[in-house]
Amino acid sequence: MEYRNENYKSESPEETQSLGKKIGKTLQQGDVIALIGDLGTGKTCLTQGIARGAGIAPDEIVSSPSYILINEYNGKVPIYHIDLYRLENSEEIAELGLSEYVEGDGICIIEWAERMAEALPDTCIKIRITLTSGDTAHTDAEASESILDRPEDENIRHIEIQYPIS
Repeated sequence: MEYRNENYKSESPEETQSLGKKIGKTLQQGDVIALIGDLGTGKTCLTQGIARGAGIAPDEIVSSPSYILINEYNGKVPIYHIDLYRLENSEEIAELGLSEYVEGDGICIIEWAERMAEALPDTCIKIRITLTSGDTAHTDAEASESILDRPEDENIRHIEIQYPIS
């Protein structure tokens, strides 16, 4: 399968949610979003925007399901928000029976999706979120240096979206 990549920069939670809203407006029943990124990079923030763009009511709370694993939101198309953070291995994930959601009648958004990478459908949209350096004026050679060598702006995120092309 071929993929198309798009890259974005977000400098605030509002920008992250706005990008999510744009993504959400394009989604259809059966779409799977795989969110990949470290703790605190904005996966839930992006999910909030996606949910709004996909038609979830503004008064419905969209929050991380870290402790309950799955939240369901009702809209024009149901959204299944899955968080795999607390799960340690692929056996635990397999026991959850997530195929009902991944292959279901709604939109499935999976945080920490790299933990079930082999079980993701080829058609899923992969979104990787990383913190970026506050200094955006650097060469490729400087970019390969450790991010720890440069100060970070905690609000700047690099968001890479990989869409399957059929």
